[in-house]
Amino acid sequence: MQQKSLESLLNLAIAREEAAYAFYTELRERIADREARDTLEFLAGEERKHRDFLVKYKAGKIAAGTMQMTEVIDYKIAEHLEMPDPEKDRDSKEVYLIAAHRELAAYNFYNDLAKLHPDGEVKEMLLKMANQELKHKEKVEYLYANTAFPQTAGG
Repeated sequence: MQQKSLESLLNLAIAREEAAYAFYTELRERIADREARDTLEFLAGEERKHRDFLVKYKAGKIAAGTMQMTEVIDYKIAEHLEMPDPEKDRDSKEVYLIAAHRELAAYNFYNDLAKLHPDGEVKEMLLKMANQELKHKEKVEYLYANTAFPQTAGG
């Protein structure tokens, strides 16, 4: 497979972050649960930050190595549960599961692109973006687990 130019790769990544922002913003408007709406607003803001980072990176305003990779706990909930239809009315736990699937897809996108590149700055940037998406997945899967399976008085 031909290696994509950095500019076309960044343009694709920017477009995906813009689409993710629009997805979370639109989904937020259809959800009544305040906590789920706040979570979707947070996720939309994170996608906007990713877009802004990529735009600055493309313009040469961000040095390589700026983003840090952190360890993420992957609950793998999205991998084992089917994604609910985002077009239907959903409760908060379903919204979190939709978001987990969306973040998993974003993680796979960046991770798969990184596999296409040799070691170096581009591969490292893609792996860091993948890690950011996995961090979001961790957050929404945690919220899903705590909403779908709340702690009871009996433990």
